[in-house]
Amino acid sequence: MRVSNVTVRRRILIVLVAGLMLYLTLGTRLGYIQIVQGQWLMDKAEELWSRDVRFEPKRGKILDRNGEVLAYNISAPTVMVVPAQVKDPQQTAQALANVLDMSEEKVFRLITQREMIVRINPEGRKISNEKAREIQQLGLEGVFIAEDSKRYYPYGDFLSHVLGFAGIDNQGLTGSELIYDEILKGKPGRVSFYSDAKGQLMPNQPEVYQPPKDGHNLVLTIDANIQKIMEREVDHAVARYNPDHVIGIAMDPNTGEILAMTSRPDFDPGRYQEYPPEVYNRNLPVFSMYEPGSTFKIITLAAALEEGKVDLHNEHFHDPGFIKVANARLHCWKRGGHGHQSFLEVVENSCNPGFVELGQRLGTEVLFDYIERFGFGEKTGIDMQGEQKGLIFSPEQRGPVETATTAFGQGVAVTPIQQVAAVAAVINGGYLYTPYIAKEWHDAETDMVLGRRTPQLKRQVISNETSQKVREALESVVARGTGRNAYVEGYRVGGKTGTAQKVAPGGGYLENNHIVSFIGFAPADDPQIIVYIGVDNPKNTVQFGGVVAAPIVGRIIEDALRYMGVERRESPLQKEYVWGDEITYEVPNLIGMTDKDLQRTYFQLPIEAAGDGSVVIKQLPEPGEKVKEGSVIRVLLGEKISQPKETGDKKGRKD
Repeated sequence: MRVSNVTVRRRILIVLVAGLMLYLTLGTRLGYIQIVQGQWLMDKAEELWSRDVRFEPKRGKILDRNGEVLAYNISAPTVMVVPAQVKDPQQTAQALANVLDMSEEKVFRLITQREMIVRINPEGRKISNEKAREIQQLGLEGVFIAEDSKRYYPYGDFLSHVLGFAGIDNQGLTGSELIYDEILKGKPGRVSFYSDAKGQLMPNQPEVYQPPKDGHNLVLTIDANIQKIMEREVDHAVARYNPDHVIGIAMDPNTGEILAMTSRPDFDPGRYQEYPPEVYNRNLPVFSMYEPGSTFKIITLAAALEEGKVDLHNEHFHDPGFIKVANARLHCWKRGGHGHQSFLEVVENSCNPGFVELGQRLGTEVLFDYIERFGFGEKTGIDMQGEQKGLIFSPEQRGPVETATTAFGQGVAVTPIQQVAAVAAVINGGYLYTPYIAKEWHDAETDMVLGRRTPQLKRQVISNETSQKVREALESVVARGTGRNAYVEGYRVGGKTGTAQKVAPGGGYLENNHIVSFIGFAPADDPQIIVYIGVDNPKNTVQFGGVVAAPIVGRIIEDALRYMGVERRESPLQKEYVWGDEITYEVPNLIGMTDKDLQRTYFQLPIEAAGDGSVVIKQLPEPGEKVKEGSVIRVLLGEKISQPKETGDKKGRKD
């Protein structure tokens, strides 16, 4: 059948139009891809080709206030594998598994991935130098030892809860390492390059290197020397009393700077995985809450003096051993009471009924107002994780009995750091500061100071005059009262004991299970340091703060003041000795005495002499020092040094 020309032309036109439309569609699509999606597609392609080798920065050091390094990074080898270069995956996996103590299946799975570089994680991360050398000696193709770093704490468990620790990727996990992670961690660097699917470098494509930026160095307010003194005394307490916990804090009362902080049990930050989480996750000085007991009486005393509710010297109080409040009978810690006493003696004796009287004179509203103004019931704001805010009675709970028990430290829950901050405000002129740990941070290369924290004043709670009166009363507590075991010869020490009952899980209080504490400061007329020690459930001893905690604080204060260069000045209040107290004597001056004088004269301390001469030319201890009964004076005998004769010239003038 013959097709007409019209039909042919129509078909040609249809084909032409269809072809033209297809061409326009393809052209439009190609233009869209090239112009609109071109860059996006190129970026996607580069993502497939590009490879990054990451370089970790060095984490900044942590130092004490004097520049002693407390944490830094050390070199730690890491195993890296280039899968494309591994010739025998099965043999390589077996060899690595034997050295790294891991399953062969896991190694095989890792080294056969379609990746440019694979890390054997975590078993091959930051391994020992011995294992690194063992792997190198195997000569495995595609297996490399790369330089890495890990956190190192040179003093082991020293200051562990304050420092915290960093993880395998040098990220802060607890303590200052976590709180100041952004300052310490730095920024990673990398080498970027292009490779094909087999891991081969693509030709004519440059490598781009971006160096890592190391973290900044962090300087703490901690003084490592005072920290060592405190750690030594806390370790002695653990060995002697086998307590459940021990807590220690030392602070500059005039700034809020923490000079030392410790607790037991502690841990080694470099081996934190070997300890239970409840040990390394709880910094007890800021985390633990308990009834403070008699150390809280300092707050009641300060409020009563500020409000003019008591005259410590001229007013008196009779303590029969208890006091009735509403339907409750509140007892003194001393069976039978303290009898007739001045209110200064109420403070010295830590008399519970006497402080109930002060609380009643203040009234519920005023007493709790002072408690809140001193910072109880809220966090101090210290730059440490896990701080608790404590517990005080809410307004609707505050009845006569609650007011009375709060006045002597029962029925409220506080943290050790709250007590230290509040008592610091009582003794420094009335100024409540925020305690803090980090002092400043420096550039790791130039040591330029990039930032610093300064003392943060919250408010003035009491007047300087009231503060002075409280200091004098607390110095009297140490010289004549329950804090006698914190007395330090040659330094003016003030403080207050605490013996707190522990709440039983089902209600009420535990028997023979107390938290005993002492908070002390010196010099009493110009405080430079405040020290708190709390011992939880000391064994095989009388559980009183004055017996257990006070002597610990006394030793810390004595050694700390000596280290700080604080001049010795005798207290106007001499220690009153009671049966059982250690007696001290002043060392006499023996220089210049003859051996016969030593034999004829009676001394309260035994003397041991050495040397061939007949005259004392040197002695230890030095004259004037106070030493314990039974201490020995050692003297060195020599020949008497003759004084040079005066000479003159012919005119009689003396040279």
